[in-house]
Amino acid sequence: MKTALSDADQEFLARAIDLSRHALEDEGKTPFGAIVVIGGEIVSEGTSSVVELADPTAHAEVMALRNAGKSLGRHLFEDGVMYASSEPCPMCLVACYWARLPRIVFGATSHDVAVNGFEDLQLYREMTYPTERRSLREDVASGPLGEQAAEVLRSWSAALPEPVVPKL
Repeated sequence: MKTALSDADQEFLARAIDLSRHALEDEGKTPFGAIVVIGGEIVSEGTSSVVELADPTAHAEVMALRNAGKSLGRHLFEDGVMYASSEPCPMCLVACYWARLPRIVFGATSHDVAVNGFEDLQLYREMTYPTERRSLREDVASGPLGEQAAEVLRSWSAALPEPVVPKL
């Protein structure tokens, strides 16, 4: 949803875009930047470090979340905002959900990203397909191994101080 951004939003988004622009100076980098802001202060930054770290998950948003976790000593950011140079890919969007960020502000859209050679839109479409139509084969274990894996989860949740609320 396109909305008018506040002056602070514009300032923070400009910083994320500046981070993405620096990728043009470093060979092998891709042009993505992200920051996490809490209480009006930048608590972390991230750039796409996929090639540099040989890590397919080292996208700018994930790196910003990792850096925020390290600097703040926590993994949930219900009080934060993610500013990203581009609309997050499916992995990064879900990482923001896992971090419980209440808001993401971005510049370029997934369409802009796709026009410039990145697969984000294809991956968003892939996630809407039933499992059997996806390009990544997914095999679920049946029998004893599936039961053993589920038992580990049951043991973990049974040991928690509060009852688990199923998220079905």
